[in-house]
Amino acid sequence: MNALVKHSEERLMKVLLAPVISEKATMVAEKNEQVVFRIAPDATKLEVKAAVELLFKVQVESVQVANRLGKQKRSGKSMGRRNHTRRAFVCLKPGQEINFTEEAK
Repeated sequence: MNALVKHSEERLMKVLLAPVISEKATMVAEKNEQVVFRIAPDATKLEVKAAVELLFKVQVESVQVANRLGKQKRSGKSMGRRNHTRRAFVCLKPGQEINFTEEAK
């Protein structure tokens, strides 16, 4: 794949949906220096990398993507399902950091 592919800024703003702040995501962040994001279902690894570099001004080393199936839930007699999600595990280059606990300025 060509790393010099240009993506429209409008598309990159829609790729990252939200950071995942959970116990597992925090453990991954401390151990592997990775950050976890919920991403659009049709987002590619190259788009995720470009979006993180654009929005957070950091350098990305690699991106792994995981599709998570929604849990089946029951409400009375009927069965339902939560939405499927897609997550990106973004590995930052050494010395880089994204801090979500700071207030936005």
